[in-house]
Order: sequence, then C-alpha cells, then structure tokens
Amino acid sequence: MPKKDVIDAKAKKVDVVTKQFEEAVSAIVVNYRGLSVAEVTDLRKQLRDAGVQFSVIKNNIVKRAADATGYEGLDEVFSGPTAVAFSNEDPVAPAKILKKFADNTDAVEIKGGIIEDKIATLDEINTFATLPSREELLSTLANILQDPVRKFALAVKAVSEKDNDGDAA
Repeated sequence: MPKKDVIDAKAKKVDVVTKQFEEAVSAIVVNYRGLSVAEVTDLRKQLRDAGVQFSVIKNNIVKRAADATGYEGLDEVFSGPTAVAFSNEDPVAPAKILKKFADNTDAVEIKGGIIEDKIATLDEINTFATLPSREELLSTLANILQDPVRKFALAVKAVSEKDNDGDAA
C-alpha cells in the first residue's frame, strides 16, 4: 500500500473517532489487557445493551481525535491497550458498566475519560458510576409525582364514603 493511502486511511480513522468524541455525552477510556474472549464478548454485550459503543482504538489515532476535539488533557491515558466506551445518550451508563466489570476482574482498568464535555478524573468517573441510571431516576421521579395524587384520591374517596354514610343515616 502506498504511503499516501496509509496516511489517508489513518486520517479517515481519526475523523471517525473525532466524530465519536464530538457526539458523545461520555467516553470512558479503559485498559482491557488480560480479558478472555468470553469476557470481552460479555462486556461488549452489556455495553451494547445500554446503547454504548465500545471500540479498541490505536493510541495515536485516539490521541489525535481527542486533541482535535479539545480533550488534550486525556493524552496521558492513551498508553498500553486502549479501548473507549462512547455513549451518546446516557452519560452514566459506560461508567456504571465498566466500574462494575472492573470490580469483578483485574483485567479491566478505567484510565480516564470525559463526561458531559469535561475531562473526568478517575474519582469523578467512580462517583458517576455510583449514581442511579436515567431509568432509575425517572422511576423515582414518577413515584414522587404519583404519591400526592394517590393521597388526594384517597382523601376524596374517604370524604365521598363519609358523605354516603351520612346520607344513609
């Protein structure tokens, strides 16, 4: 392959990863060295089910893409085997899944990332990993909103029954 074609192919890869960074609400960088094929398959399935794209990317490609999107502070995490979990919808999902996976195996190490357009430290990522998911928060909100309505309905029913009891006497 001529050198120009190699350079063009790398430039296209950088453009693809740059677009992933631009569209992502979070991107978590991990070292995945030592995972078995079954573990990688399981991790990818968990991430895919949560709408997270998991990509193994060469360090020089991901470094250039991160720099192009203003995330130069991530340069130090791009060493060794690097994979990035990109989420375009739920900023917490990749952190939750990867943290849980890392807690259960020594083969996955979270190195850093971005959350909501800001470079996140390892401590911040771990904090985000403990937050409830979007669905859990929506469920809690629905329960909170539903409770006063339920109490009001019970009060109306009690008043109605009291009035009916009074009419019968």
